[in-house]
Amino acid sequence: MDIKLYNTLTREKEIFEPIDKKEVRIYSCGPTVYYYAHIGNLRAYLFMDNLRRVLRYNGYKLKHAMNITDVGHLESDADEGEDKMAKAARRENKDPYQIAAFYTEKFMEDLDKLNIWKPEIICKATDHIKDMEEYVKTIIKNGYAYETKNTIYFDTSKLDKYGVLSNISAEEQKAGARVEFDTEKRNVTDFALWIKAPENHIMKWDSFFGKCYPGWHIECSAMSRKYLGDFFDIHTGGIDHIPIHHENEIAQSKGCTGHIPAKTWMHCEFLLINGGKMSKSLNNLYTLADLAERGYDPIVYRMFNFTSHYRNKINFTWEALDSAKVALNRLKDAYQKHLNGTENVEDSVIADYKNRFLEAINDDLNMPLAMSVVWDVAKNNVKSKKFADLLLDFDQVLGLKLDEVSKVELPDEIMSIINDRKIARENKDWAESDRLRDLLNEKGYNVKDTKDGMEVTEK
Repeated sequence: MDIKLYNTLTREKEIFEPIDKKEVRIYSCGPTVYYYAHIGNLRAYLFMDNLRRVLRYNGYKLKHAMNITDVGHLESDADEGEDKMAKAARRENKDPYQIAAFYTEKFMEDLDKLNIWKPEIICKATDHIKDMEEYVKTIIKNGYAYETKNTIYFDTSKLDKYGVLSNISAEEQKAGARVEFDTEKRNVTDFALWIKAPENHIMKWDSFFGKCYPGWHIECSAMSRKYLGDFFDIHTGGIDHIPIHHENEIAQSKGCTGHIPAKTWMHCEFLLINGGKMSKSLNNLYTLADLAERGYDPIVYRMFNFTSHYRNKINFTWEALDSAKVALNRLKDAYQKHLNGTENVEDSVIADYKNRFLEAINDDLNMPLAMSVVWDVAKNNVKSKKFADLLLDFDQVLGLKLDEVSKVELPDEIMSIINDRKIARENKDWAESDRLRDLLNEKGYNVKDTKDGMEVTEK
């Protein structure tokens, strides 16, 4: 069955045909490790993981590289402001390498918590300074760069077109440009490849241009080429990468190799918070730790993301996360009921469900539609182990750990009410039993009396 993916470059949904029939090569823009990743950042990596899982489910082998930006990313994507790593080092009174190591570890922990499969290659910018330098030298040799007093700039006027992803013209950018940061820059769209480091700059390296540090965009071009070659299958990132970072990657690649580096470009839309943007001033930059403090397993956030297509904005609210939590618990409960089922199901029924699921995920990762198939299986009145096995098969793509029983440690207060209700039921004090059940409901817990005893779950 064909896989169709939306390509930002062509603005069309295309049948995916890998360059190498046996292996799909992917590059993903990784984090700038100057602080904790918030849930908006992590949506892009859930999308990345979803793509990986769908390709693997279709039988493809992957060679996937993701960078770790630990130098060169200025506060503004347009080459202005302070390096984010240097700013974080001053904020925490630590060496920037310590900052990078700490927040890289925390990012990797977040990936594990979300059950995100890590790319086969994870590459740090600071380990590839020489690769970047050689890439810049090639661009200069090919006539696509110029030097100012402190910077080597890419000359976008040498391109046949700048802005192939965002489709914005250089004239439009000039009209909306702020005052130039460097008056020696020739064109508003030109960007820094290599920057001379001031005497007090923390991170700098000896190079052909003196003691320097790289521009942000060059690392992705240099590392994708090193690990994936001059031309690879898919490049992923957030939608915010389109107008500057990915345009500049494409420009650099044209200057170095003569062509666009990736065949298909895929971008994940923004996460909104209560219908608006995340902002430090609004105090709504939530991390997985913030979700955990409120009692949400990170997998609940994964479940929440399946309520919207990756190319659509998704609105985060605590009520929506509550709904995802309830849904995940119900899905796991349905799996367990099917696992213990003894009824038979025709193989043709299983094949039909599987085909519908595959059609959904292969249609540009349509996870909301795929989840509707999952729920059809979960809610089937016939309880069969075949359905349980099918749900686990789907979970190769979902990554929801459906076969893991959620272990919730109930607060002492709730346990005390549960014990009191057990005693009331043993004494056949049904009025007291009902009162305590209502009390548990008020405190956010569902109560179900079964032949095996009382089941208490969070709402």
